[in-house]
Amino acid sequence: MPLPFTIRRADLTDAEAVTTLLSASYPVLMAAAYEVDVLVRALPLMVRANPVLLASGSFHLAETPGDVVGCGGWTPERPGTGEVEPGLGHIRHFAVDPGWTGRGVGRSLFEACRAQARSRGVSVFECYASLNAQPFYQALGFSRLERREIAMGDAVRFPAVLMRCRL
Repeated sequence: MPLPFTIRRADLTDAEAVTTLLSASYPVLMAAAYEVDVLVRALPLMVRANPVLLASGSFHLAETPGDVVGCGGWTPERPGTGEVEPGLGHIRHFAVDPGWTGRGVGRSLFEACRAQARSRGVSVFECYASLNAQPFYQALGFSRLERREIAMGDAVRFPAVLMRCRL
């Protein structure tokens, strides 16, 4: 049976749709895993589409007719530092509309990223998973390495988990 959505590469014209999705997804799906004050400070920094990711050619959207229901991508550059390690890719800005969780959207986005990364010589993915997303990444084969606090600007320390997966 075909999936009720399609996967395509994003581009800069998708910025508004991605921001809308992130704004709908993150506050709802992260609410049970984070203190309100952390989300109040972090979400404004997290729910804007990243133009560099949109232009990268490695950021993907899951769409139904007229709606973006998921997004996610990868880069060879480590978030925050830009450092590149041969064979290592980094999962970036995954989100699924709360009404579409558990329907294969995130997995399909991941599979698109995995296929593209493998074709470019990547053999391992890392991600900084939000606390609520750990089970999703574990179901994809990621292992937990360590808990970290990600610096977001000067005043925000966002709890996350560094995870890794062999492709």
